[in-house]
Amino acid sequence: MAHQTEFTAELLDYVTKVSLRDDPILAELRELTNALPGGTSLQVMAEEAQLLALLVQLTNATTVLEIGTYTGYSALCMARALPADGHLVTLDINPKWIEVATPYWQRAGVADRIEPIVGDATATLERLRTDRGEETFDLVFIDGDKAGYPSYYESALHLVRPGGLIVLDNTLFFGRVIDRSAQDNDTQAIRTLNTSLRTDDRIDLSLLVMADGITLARKRRQHPGTPR
Repeated sequence: MAHQTEFTAELLDYVTKVSLRDDPILAELRELTNALPGGTSLQVMAEEAQLLALLVQLTNATTVLEIGTYTGYSALCMARALPADGHLVTLDINPKWIEVATPYWQRAGVADRIEPIVGDATATLERLRTDRGEETFDLVFIDGDKAGYPSYYESALHLVRPGGLIVLDNTLFFGRVIDRSAQDNDTQAIRTLNTSLRTDDRIDLSLLVMADGITLARKRRQHPGTPR
């Protein structure tokens, strides 16, 4: 019982049936996304988005930062979990995705909680640190281009409050992290970050064997060697 259960397609279907709380807006947005080129691989799975919403609630988050909007599914789920006066900032380089997402945010009644920013994520993150200050977010969700993950993570550590949570998606990267023949920039960036996180004494760490790998990094409240 101490070992990892093998999750067959049938078992995963069972998990969905007994745990996923769905609604027509979410289902419609997933269907639209899945029909896009590459949509099935880029889409955050429904169960993961539900987990993100739960993490927002568990951390009592009122401010959330998302790096990588895509069609806005995860932003919608996290914004729903925020209090009425909560605020979610979501970054993407392509304005097309904001146009796709906005009607769904409006239908769900959370558009007023979501602030989309279009542009280069690295530059935007630096601007957020300057304009809004450090340690101003309760939770950061990283799901942008994988080559940028190491840089995004460092920015997130500055922007999230002590005790806040950083969530990184795709940290198993379709299994490519253990494929020695995979030497592309995206895979190598994920490998490098995964290795560095294990010894990063600024955080508490867990890599969840769910979806494509979800890493939870909680920013420690104190410096190493002192109570947390």
